[in-house]
Amino acid sequence: MTPPDTPLCSPANGPHAEPVALSRLQVLTQRSDFLAAAKARRVPTAGFLLQARQRREAEGFDGVRIGFTCSKKIGNAVTRNRAKRRLRALAREVLASRGVAGWDYVLVGKPDATVSRDYADLLDDLRMALAKIHA
Repeated sequence: MTPPDTPLCSPANGPHAEPVALSRLQVLTQRSDFLAAAKARRVPTAGFLLQARQRREAEGFDGVRIGFTCSKKIGNAVTRNRAKRRLRALAREVLASRGVAGWDYVLVGKPDATVSRDYADLLDDLRMALAKIHA
């Protein structure tokens, strides 16, 4: 366990911890943000669905905002939580460095695929989906 005075984003906490990049991520919590992202751009991949939208300047916060959705179609609570953990890890690894400021991203889990797909393939899926969104 890290001491309380140690920042959560310190390099000692893992290879993917970059204080500047991680501070740009904010988690979506409002239903209206998820609905707005669902109406915008979407790119299906083998492991998940990526929804993305560019925010207006009036909405504030100039960093990257990210949301995660795993419905009961994914499976029981254990399976849904595993899928969300994998999606959060993807976001930390890829969106922290490749996400575009001023955009909202929602990662939607797919039944069987999000939990069973190889993690390296999920990383490639997210990189490819981001390239398509911003092309």
